[in-house]
Amino acid sequence: MIKKFQLGLIFCLILVLLSACGSTKETNLNNQQEEKNTVEKGEKEQEAYGLVEIENNDNVLVFTDIPQRAVTLNQHVTEVMLALGLEEYMVGTAYLDDEILPEFKEAYEQILVLSDQSPSQEVFLEEEPDFAYAGWSSAFREDNIGTVEQLQQFGINAYLHESSTVIGPTINHIYQDIRNIAKIFNVVERGEKLINKMETEIENIQTTIPEGIEPVRVFVFDSGDTAPFTVGQNFLNTIITMAGGNNIFNDIDSNWGEVSWEEVVDRDPEVIVIVNYGETTAEDKKEQLLNHPGLSDVTAIKEEHFIIMPLSAAAEGIRVPSALDILVSGLYK
Repeated sequence: MIKKFQLGLIFCLILVLLSACGSTKETNLNNQQEEKNTVEKGEKEQEAYGLVEIENNDNVLVFTDIPQRAVTLNQHVTEVMLALGLEEYMVGTAYLDDEILPEFKEAYEQILVLSDQSPSQEVFLEEEPDFAYAGWSSAFREDNIGTVEQLQQFGINAYLHESSTVIGPTINHIYQDIRNIAKIFNVVERGEKLINKMETEIENIQTTIPEGIEPVRVFVFDSGDTAPFTVGQNFLNTIITMAGGNNIFNDIDSNWGEVSWEEVVDRDPEVIVIVNYGETTAEDKKEQLLNHPGLSDVTAIKEEHFIIMPLSAAAEGIRVPSALDILVSGLYK
């Protein structure tokens, strides 16, 4: 009886061991298959990639591989990357103007923040980047991470968001930037899907703009005490026009410009758009304008008609529908 019991126990142990071996073998096979799939996917991506050349400002960037260690240097370009689902290629980011969009927060929090503003070249190079993507040209100064030419000497391709640098950018300039980044990272379909989404949202917002009315006179106040710094031809001017307004300083032949308070009074804006960023709050700027003795007869001041525009929305990125919505809602309240 005891021998039968011992034989049965041994048989059960053998079955358990065989099952464990089978499970381990199956796990190993699954892992090998996953590794094989990953390698094959990488090979297919590389095969499909080929040679990519991108004209960027006065430079031609040449790519033979998808960049693997990208660093973004301003919020609106960071959000372009995240909207394209490219966080896996990002090893660093810098310079938020305000909170990242909620839908990208989880992905953003997995990326190293190199600096609250522009990182030094030393901090930047520590991450061994192969691609730098800046929203503003100031990022590529010698006293920040270095010029485009200097970065190329380190083997780093540097892309400057063109829609933030050309004078009088249109929405098509933004779409071209998105297409360029999508092409660089081999996600062309994602780029077109993002553009189509933005176009649909913009069209829906434009249907709410009243028809047959005179364009509202708009003054954009960025900053300034003795003389206001305002919008000339930059993208805010484009969005104001799209919203049915008229930027009173659209005759300035640069994207931004300094004017006089007397000119503001003479052009009598009906609405003032306050650009919100930095340590000086929008409320502080509003109080500055309301308490300015020379502006008391300006229509927008008398009616206290202000629109607060976050810089992250005013920049040439994926928040164009949001910026348009803020303006339309504020102009026709």
